[in-house]
Amino acid sequence: MPEEKIGKVSHFFDKVSVAAIVLEGDLKVGDKIHIKGATTDFTTQVDSMQINREDVETAKSGDEIGIKVPEKCRGNDEIFKVSEE
Repeated sequence: MPEEKIGKVSHFFDKVSVAAIVLEGDLKVGDKIHIKGATTDFTTQVDSMQINREDVETAKSGDEIGIKVPEKCRGNDEIFKVSEE
């Protein structure tokens, strides 16, 4: 499946398992993402996301969003949007 880089993790909140991500591309609820770093490598679906603690359905390049993730990730891990093609 093709992947397109759309951002980087800026911070990971361990207690709530939320990644803060600075976007370089567009993302919407329902998209599948791949998070990859030196010790991180997993795929998950975006079930919800927030900007400034407000739920949003879509986000664009330049936005900083928070999403719940199933595994630990680290600052500077790269985020890729996975295409279903």
